[in-house]
Amino acid sequence: MIIGLVRHGNTDWNKLGKIQGQTDIPLNERGVAQAAALANRLSEDQKLWDAVISSDLQRARETARIVADKLGIPLLAPDERLRERFYGDIEGTTEQERIARWGEQWRQAEVGQESDETVRGRGRSFVEEWRRGNPQGRLLVVTHGSFLAQLLDELCSGLDKQFLDNMSYSILQFNENEWESLLYNCSRHLQQLDQVGV
Repeated sequence: MIIGLVRHGNTDWNKLGKIQGQTDIPLNERGVAQAAALANRLSEDQKLWDAVISSDLQRARETARIVADKLGIPLLAPDERLRERFYGDIEGTTEQERIARWGEQWRQAEVGQESDETVRGRGRSFVEEWRRGNPQGRLLVVTHGSFLAQLLDELCSGLDKQFLDNMSYSILQFNENEWESLLYNCSRHLQQLDQVGV
């Protein structure tokens, strides 16, 4: 099995540095353009993906729809297991607001945030279910930054930990009982957008 892992396009909250978590924020104009850029890149590649699936949050769903429409492949029903981490009280806050309320060590504060273990469990459940049901499948998954970071670390523990940009693209292949990274955190499809300032 091969899975492609995509972080959704940009939103206004991304632009403002606000933590989104499971708050349902739409793509902004840049996010739509980013999704179209990835869709164009994938349409020029050899056909790799059988279908696209996403979390049920609209920023991921809309990204997935743009890609599926361009590639002419099925857009599957969204899966709640692919949602972003729930961030509790810090959802909707900027870095400055978090520091003002919880201090510089806000990441260690008790804010009702979903644990790494729970996020990884959701991701593992999704991937294992698809792998058992579609051992030769080629599924493109559109989801969220913190969720993806946990999932990639769970499946490929040797990967360099990198910040996953909006619209980053990674590919994993299951070989001999383990996942191998074929592509990690690639965003070359955004270079033209960055040059023109979109």
